[in-house]
Amino acid sequence: MPATELFRDIANQTGETEFYTPVPSGYQPGRTKYVIVFGTVMSGLGKGIFASSLAKLLQDQGLRVAPIKLEGYLNIDSGTLNPYRHGEVFVLDDGMETDMDLGTYERMLDQDLTRDNFVTNGQIFWAVLERERRGEYLGRDVQILPHVTGEVKRKLRDLAVKTAADVVFVEIGGTVGDFENACYIEAMRELAYEDGPENVCFVALTFILEPSILGEQKSKAAQLGIKRLLEMGIQPHIIACRAANPVTDKIREKLSIYTSVPMSRVISMHDESSIYLLPTRLQRDQVDRQVVHILNLNDRVDPRAEQKGTRTWEGFCRRIRQPKHEVTIAVTGKYTAVRDSYASLLKAVEHAGAGLETHCNVRWVDTTDLTEDGAAIALEGADGVIVPGGFGVRGAEGKIACVRYARENIVPYLGLCFGFQMAIVEFARNVCGLQGADSTEIAASTPHPVIDLLPEQYEVEGLGGTMRLGGSDVEVAPGTLASKMFGGAETVRLRFRHRYEVNPEYIDRLTGAGLVFSGKAPGQPIMQILELPDHPYFVATQSHPEFTSRPLRPSPFYTGLVAAALGRNAVGPVDANPSRR
Repeated sequence: MPATELFRDIANQTGETEFYTPVPSGYQPGRTKYVIVFGTVMSGLGKGIFASSLAKLLQDQGLRVAPIKLEGYLNIDSGTLNPYRHGEVFVLDDGMETDMDLGTYERMLDQDLTRDNFVTNGQIFWAVLERERRGEYLGRDVQILPHVTGEVKRKLRDLAVKTAADVVFVEIGGTVGDFENACYIEAMRELAYEDGPENVCFVALTFILEPSILGEQKSKAAQLGIKRLLEMGIQPHIIACRAANPVTDKIREKLSIYTSVPMSRVISMHDESSIYLLPTRLQRDQVDRQVVHILNLNDRVDPRAEQKGTRTWEGFCRRIRQPKHEVTIAVTGKYTAVRDSYASLLKAVEHAGAGLETHCNVRWVDTTDLTEDGAAIALEGADGVIVPGGFGVRGAEGKIACVRYARENIVPYLGLCFGFQMAIVEFARNVCGLQGADSTEIAASTPHPVIDLLPEQYEVEGLGGTMRLGGSDVEVAPGTLASKMFGGAETVRLRFRHRYEVNPEYIDRLTGAGLVFSGKAPGQPIMQILELPDHPYFVATQSHPEFTSRPLRPSPFYTGLVAAALGRNAVGPVDANPSRR
């Protein structure tokens, strides 16, 4: 009998118990298994990449998988985090602002996730205190253990019930030894104790040092990091070793002896040219089969589904490894010093490139102090230009200079969110002749506020979670380039994260000068896609299409840009999965 059922029996018989084991209605211990990924030595090693790659392999075997990220910070969501500190803010369809790992899961698994897939300490503590105020703890003193850890387990079990997942993949943010994630790690130990050890697989992702001065790999930091995990009651089943180069057998042997993990389960996860090559390597090392064996999932696996999934993914990877063409795409922004600030954008470019058998070189252009002359120099020779999202004054004029260069020099252009707004400002100034035209976010007293606050934003007082967030339908005008790109669809769903929009008072003047608004909010004068008919590819959107781009279904906005960069006409939707053709 699983411990959860035993605890429930004790409570029923005695009316009082020291155990606190929240079990949602419909939850069956053992029905859903768990793969839990921890990090040691340092953060930023790619726990999300590893977990999503392994989850994809199990998904390809016919298993239903659901990821969840447990973050240690006290923020309720990631919306107010600085990109320099935490990378990009990824927005889910339901409007939840999360960290970039949720984007990795969505892309790798081709799933639209929800707020149920993202948890922070702030959410956990908030929920515990609300329960305490409602008297749900029946007069007990509320403590980290068992109430906070109990709330963490409740989140996992709720997700298991809602998704009917065969396997829930749990990623613990940060590294073992961080104060802020200690309650998560303890909750995972309790989960294995309560649901039964045969239902939980622990994975330790660690880092193998290779100091250039020594010329050899060193495992001591990895050993000590995993020792911290062992001290917390977690015995790893699998150890994944991040390194610049393939991890030697000597290092794997040391870790195996030190941690009591069999050599076959100590794997090298060294650098690849693309994260999308990792699932193939994990499959080659039979990591997925190890997990299926550990969790006793053999009777749920579909070999034919696995063969089909493997064949499709190998075709995608072949196009990444062996491109037939090459282009240079300039990305112009103010967070270019931290590539993670544009993680989804980079992946969307890669998806589009793979779909067109093209390698896309990215040229980074910092717009902070960029002038028009500087833009001409920085963008010379680029085959395409992207002006991405952002907030605030810094770098805005540099982005406008890049927009003008792309428009006047007939360089394929894609504007995203803020890049859409800056395209409006540039067109208003230099084509419509509206001197001083600007966004009120940048210049509150501009004589021509062509970009202004959304009406509902005037009453907003806070910052967190108050923008227009998440997925919304967009009406696409027939006969436009956007309509062609989306295969003639009349309505498409895009994701948004913005406070400002095109001022309706200027729409007629902009369109009268030749600008075409090819996408708008249904029933409202809110413009969401623009294009220039006399340009081979000048397209911008108020949305973030990179959030919905997938490896086998690249975003039409990015596919159109890469196609135009190759000198072709913009193409319709690309579906790289032959099973759907």
